[in-house]
Amino acid sequence: MLQFLKYVLATFVGIMLFLVLSFVILIGIGSSFSSEEKVVIDEKSVLKLDLNQPIQEVGVENPFAEIGGPFSGGDNVLGLKDILDALKTARTDASIKGIYLKTEGPEAGWATLEEIRNALLEFKKSKKFIVTYGETYSEKGYYVASVADKIYLNPAGGMEWNGLSAEYSFFKGTFDKLGVKPLVFRVGEFKSAVEMFSRSDMSEASKKQSLELITAINNNYLKNISASRGVPVEQLKSLADSLGLENPASALKNKLVTHLGYADELESYIRKDLRIDAKKNIAFVGIDKYLQGDTSADEGDFNKRVGVLVAEGEITSGEGGDESIGSERFVKELKKIRENDRVKAVVIRINSPGGSALASDVMWREIQLTAKSKPVIASMSDVAASGGYYMAMGCDTIVAQPNTITGSIGIFGLIFNVTDFMNNKLGITFDGVGTSPHADWPTATREMTEFEKAMVQKSVNEGYDTFTKKAAAGRKMSVEKLRSLAQGRVWSGAEAKANGLVDVLGGIDDAIKIAAKAAKLSEGEYRVRYYPEKKRPLDELLTKVMGNNEEKAMQKNLGSLAPYVSMYKKLLNMGGTQARMPFELKIQ
Repeated sequence: MLQFLKYVLATFVGIMLFLVLSFVILIGIGSSFSSEEKVVIDEKSVLKLDLNQPIQEVGVENPFAEIGGPFSGGDNVLGLKDILDALKTARTDASIKGIYLKTEGPEAGWATLEEIRNALLEFKKSKKFIVTYGETYSEKGYYVASVADKIYLNPAGGMEWNGLSAEYSFFKGTFDKLGVKPLVFRVGEFKSAVEMFSRSDMSEASKKQSLELITAINNNYLKNISASRGVPVEQLKSLADSLGLENPASALKNKLVTHLGYADELESYIRKDLRIDAKKNIAFVGIDKYLQGDTSADEGDFNKRVGVLVAEGEITSGEGGDESIGSERFVKELKKIRENDRVKAVVIRINSPGGSALASDVMWREIQLTAKSKPVIASMSDVAASGGYYMAMGCDTIVAQPNTITGSIGIFGLIFNVTDFMNNKLGITFDGVGTSPHADWPTATREMTEFEKAMVQKSVNEGYDTFTKKAAAGRKMSVEKLRSLAQGRVWSGAEAKANGLVDVLGGIDDAIKIAAKAAKLSEGEYRVRYYPEKKRPLDELLTKVMGNNEEKAMQKNLGSLAPYVSMYKKLLNMGGTQARMPFELKIQ
């Protein structure tokens, strides 16, 4: 009888869950259909561009975000493509009179911000206004804000203006305490990804390349702000060195902002510019709503396309995921594009610090095959280093922003010996048999012999040899010259252009134009299509329902410790041969 009641209860719970899920899906489908209704844009609208959120290459639309509850899955994710599309359309849209920019602390890389900033500068050619207000501005935030006609800073707020820095975490002390011995194999003076395991501080080579990299990015930053604000570069440097922007008044005095005031005062200015009543609400329109409106139509021949394949995240073998580049999935997508006669040229949009050397090589091969049948252009985003550069070097032309992080041409191998940890900390021992002396190699549960270590190093050397030879062939330079630029060294896009690792400085639109020209397509003759295609609303809901929110839960529960746990998870994927950035780089 008890067993029967258990089955009845289980069945009841199952039915209830099914009914709840069905109800949520029906609401979601209904809301997605209603959202397809035409959005009418007021004739005196202001595009509100809020960059104070994560920005990735292609946005993720979640039609169920407004439903709330356990199945909503969070807010929409802003995509760089959507931002650029909106700014391009708004430039000639008579209904859009200007832009209200919110950019106090954008969560994006420097190259992404460069693309947005350049698009805003193009928008300004329309003679429409750009205004911004911030309670505070980070250096990234101000970089974008500096293009505005009116920059309002809260009188009690502040600005970060103290130069750029890069800080790294080292785990040697942790491993020493745990009794874990990382065995490191590398090629190249600058391949310092492994230093976090073998050192407690930066090597001189790592310091050299890190300082030169952030200096190059800082120089580009200061040059562009100087041009926008009319303040000499030397004055900007002096303010950073002396912490001269000690309060909002000093920011106003040094012409980095135009007004000290509050949000309502900026809105009063906008009303005056729009010539509307002081009591009337301003017709602000966000990116999502604006793109739902009848703002633009597909142009160009349906049968003549430039395909943009987005590759964002760490490189892994297999299918990968939403935040990684799986070589198997990448190859499938690129093969479909290659075999699609409507696609006349391809842009590989890369935003990756690298990862698996094997997976990188698999994708390089597919890019090479595609390049034999149609033009293939690489467009580098925030970072296209190591395995990311491995992908780019298979393309006909490489385009990067001046502040893109690239290069890092090198290989390393990493194997952890956990014998002491398991024996001394947990009391676990290991023993076994094999048909040959090295049957269990490579292993984490015993000391490797010198011969076995030499074999791993040999494999790493061969990987480096393959990487550099293919890079030299792709760059049409001698192997000797290429290797002088390699050794794991990281370069800014501007430096990479100067030394021949990059062909053109520019953004995604520049790469698309180069691809179209290579395919002999005239402007307006072709369409641009992004791959992989966006998930349908129902697929997106199922992903939210069936998937887990591990990253969000980790951030909520661990707070400031979450990045270290995330680092640990990445560490678990770093075994074997890697073509990866020489460090976890966060420039601030």
